[in-house]
Amino acid sequence: MAQNKTTENNLSVSDFLNKVEDEAKRKDSFELVRIISNTTGLDAKMWGTAIVGFGSYHYIYESGRQGDAPLVGFSPRKDAFSLYFSSQFKDREALLKKFGKHKTAKACVYIKKLSDIDINILKEMITNSVEKIKSMYP
Repeated sequence: MAQNKTTENNLSVSDFLNKVEDEAKRKDSFELVRIISNTTGLDAKMWGTAIVGFGSYHYIYESGRQGDAPLVGFSPRKDAFSLYFSSQFKDREALLKKFGKHKTAKACVYIKKLSDIDINILKEMITNSVEKIKSMYP
């Protein structure tokens, strides 16, 4: 079975974020670390080479594939931030309607900048997502 490339490691979160070229995105990245850390009580860790994750859980799919993933995380991609949440957290659709300017995929929410979104809704989404994952993977 293939090894998951996106694993927690000891790379420096600060070093990674300081390499973000766009100054506004770099500032938003450090602010996201602060918001997520304060909301979850968890420290930021690098997952792979481009994801900042908080906490972890072990999953096992029906197929037998298993691995570890961050409870919540983000990546400051060139076009947008990828925010990684559970795809099934409590009040997801209602919260997304109030969230602000974003796009969605199954387990990702994409935003351009923090000023486009409601930070209080972000905190609620983080909390609900972590609760959902912890209930699914105790």
